[in-house]
Amino acid sequence: MTWANIKNKFVKQIVLALLVFLGVSCTISYKFNGSSIDYTKVKTVSIATFPNRASLVYPALAPNFTEELKDEFSSKTNLNLVNKNGDLQISGEITGYTLSPTAINSMGTSTMTRLTVVVHVVFTNQSNPTENFDRNFSAYQEFSNSQTINQVQEQLCETIIDELVDQIFNATVANW
Repeated sequence: MTWANIKNKFVKQIVLALLVFLGVSCTISYKFNGSSIDYTKVKTVSIATFPNRASLVYPALAPNFTEELKDEFSSKTNLNLVNKNGDLQISGEITGYTLSPTAINSMGTSTMTRLTVVVHVVFTNQSNPTENFDRNFSAYQEFSNSQTINQVQEQLCETIIDELVDQIFNATVANW
């Protein structure tokens, strides 16, 4: 057997191992829907409207956040969304909406600004009270100071809302 044949055989084995690994990975990811809910005990979820109590207020933030959170539970679980007293209850408020400089140039002026949103969440699991919590979640996005907040606010908030919703969903029902 020549060196070229050995090398060729080794490369084929590596490629085959990678294909098997990717196949297994894809199989696993398709089996999970992102939640670990015992549907024999938990059938409903209630998500209260999150008021915006931050010192700076972007009017679209609270309704968009609340609707995205409801959509996440509707699309990723088999729970029925009810107005109140669900088996799982999620409530809270938007407590922070801040802008802060993050990058300073040699002239001492800011070149980037960070938009941070903080949401206070109260989660109650009627069937398993040990999972209850009362805590804050935060997410941020940065933007160049060549743009104003009014120019980028809508897109930044969409991204931040997506991240916050993921964090909250994972903390409440994705216990894996």
